[in-house]
Amino acid sequence: MPVTYDLDGQKRVYATWAKFYDRIYQGLLSRPQREAVAAACACGDDILEIGVGTGLTLPYFTAGTRVLGADLSLDMLKVASRKVVAQGLSHVRGLMVMDACRLGFEAERFDAVTAQFVITLVPDPEQALAEMDRVLKPGGEIVISSRLVDDGGMLAPFWASVAPLAKAVGWSSDFKVSRLTGWATKTGRYETVHVGRGYFKVVRLKKLSSA
Repeated sequence: MPVTYDLDGQKRVYATWAKFYDRIYQGLLSRPQREAVAAACACGDDILEIGVGTGLTLPYFTAGTRVLGADLSLDMLKVASRKVVAQGLSHVRGLMVMDACRLGFEAERFDAVTAQFVITLVPDPEQALAEMDRVLKPGGEIVISSRLVDDGGMLAPFWASVAPLAKAVGWSSDFKVSRLTGWATKTGRYETVHVGRGYFKVVRLKKLSSA
C-alpha cells in the first residue's frame, strides 16, 4: 500500500511541542543522544543531523565539526536557532526545514548522518534510510537513537499490543531493531557495527567503503 503523508499535521503537532520539548526531554534523552553524537563525530567532520528539532544535541558536537541540522518543523528550528546564537555554537553551519524522506543534499556529502528519536515517526522509515544512504560517504555511518524494541524480547508482545495507543499520540512502541539491521543487510552496502541496550538504543550502520 502507498505510504500516506500528513506532513501538515505533523508540523502542527511539532509547533505545540516546541514550546516545552526541552523541559521534558533534555534529561531523559541525554545519554543516548550524547552516545550517538560521539559516534557521529568519530566518523569525520561533516555531519548531518536529521530531526534536529529544538537542537538538544547541538552542544554535544565537538569543536571543528561542521554540522547541518534538518527538521520538518520551522517552530522547532526557531528554538534551535536561538540556542545556536545564545551558546555560540559555531560548529553549527546551518539549520533548515526539510523532509527526512526528501533530503535536499547532493550524494555522498556527509561523513556521518545521525537521526535521533525521529526514525519511528517518519511516514516511510525505509525511504528515510535510503535518503541517508544517498547523502552518506562510503566508510561513514548512519547513527540512529530511538525507542527500539528487541526482537523476541520478553516485552515485545506488550509493546505490540499498545502500538495503536502510541500511534494515536504520534509515538511508536513496537519499532523493532531488526527493521534497521534488516534494511542494512538487504542493501548489501552496510554492516551493523553496534546495537545498544536498554529502553533507548543507539544503532550504528556503517557504509562499506567498497560499495
